[in-house]
Amino acid sequence: MDPRHLLETFGTLGLILIVFAESGLLIGFFLPGDSLLFTAGVFCARGDLTLGVVLVGVFLAAVAGDQVGYACGNKLGPALFRRPDSRFFKQEYIEKAHSYFEKYGPKTIVLARFIPIVRTFAPIVAGAGTMPYRTFALFNVVGGLVWGVGVTMLGFLLGEAIDIDRYLYPVIGVIIVASVLPVLLEVRKARKQGGADKSVAADSSR
Repeated sequence: MDPRHLLETFGTLGLILIVFAESGLLIGFFLPGDSLLFTAGVFCARGDLTLGVVLVGVFLAAVAGDQVGYACGNKLGPALFRRPDSRFFKQEYIEKAHSYFEKYGPKTIVLARFIPIVRTFAPIVAGAGTMPYRTFALFNVVGGLVWGVGVTMLGFLLGEAIDIDRYLYPVIGVIIVASVLPVLLEVRKARKQGGADKSVAADSSR
């Protein structure tokens, strides 16, 4: 899953397919997202990839992936929330995405772009829930633009400004940590809340 290796091996087409899969297919949650886009931007700055093609391809793939995810969620409906765990699917992923919807509403479609796992399952939950298609489509386009184009351009601009090859892996490490941090904070918050609920239940039973 090394972003540099993936781009050197599969190029722009591989990048587009990975973004599409991670954006809305159930099996795409483990694929690299932010780090891959950033590295693609760096490759564009070096001249290894064509910036215009990458930006258009990534944007369309991100939007199309979420559209497919929404359609899958709409087809599966409430049954999605009762689906048993498997190797590539766990109910906790759905619950995590659902909790973001309860907190942020439609803005989740944009915010989820920057959060691993939630990025994959948010459009599916939106389709299984009550979010109107027009509302979803609007936030999907905005999210695809801000995330797909924004993160790629960040890599491109930084790649032009400094000798990024020397610092590429440390920067990718920072991006991965920054992406995972919100998930870890949510897990910690949920555990604290669970502990608080158990304490309240214990006190009330006395």
